Amino acid sequence: MTSVVIIGASGGIGGALADAIEDEGAYDHVWRFARSFVGDDRLDLDDEASIAAAAERVATVESPSLVIVATGLLHDESRGPEKAMRQLDPAWLARQFAINAVGPALVAKHFLPIMAKTGTPVFAALSARVGSISDNRLGGWYGYRAAKAALNQLIATLAVEQRRHYERSIIVGLHPGTVDTALSKPFQGNVRPGQLLAPDRAAMQLLDVIDGLKPADSGKLFAWDGSKIEP
Repeated sequence: MTSVVIIGASGGIGGALADAIEDEGAYDHVWRFARSFVGDDRLDLDDEASIAAAAERVATVESPSLVIVATGLLHDESRGPEKAMRQLDPAWLARQFAINAVGPALVAKHFLPIMAKTGTPVFAALSARVGSISDNRLGGWYGYRAAKAALNQLIATLAVEQRRHYERSIIVGLHPGTVDTALSKPFQGNVRPGQLLAPDRAAMQLLDVIDGLKPADSGKLFAWDGSKIEP
């Protein structure tokens, strides 16, 4: 039996990914987890016990060949991305790192050991182009940029270790582009015409990227159009 795990399946991109995978019918089962779900389907990136419980539940049934962490935090009800260093706040910085870097790393900690050891299993986490240090030309968005840069480093490091366990494993970061979701909603006015992707289109683009990955791509960051993003 082949299966997929989607973390953050209540979000715009996560839900679209799960729906698209189910519609394609290439996998036997799609596991959906999210913080807003109840019971066994709940997974909170702030709660490692819930991550471990979700992984244990999946492992008792099968070894997934694809795990996608489709989560991210750019703003909440009271805070947005910093425009200048005077807005830096330690609590908000810690929150950015907790959701955008630490959470996905903990998912990897518990899910990578249970993933399939045949074929080319893929572990992917949604990152962002703004996490690229070499691509930073505008500044601002301190916490989000730094947390996504940390995630990219974690992905690279996880890839090195995972090769020792199964050399055909693939671990990557994915930049979905600017997608019409709650995360991007306050900033869509700055998006050029034709550059705002619908969630279902973004999902299909990301799945195309995943389908084209090879073991040599492990540890890298790719955009929704398949282009590689430098650290």
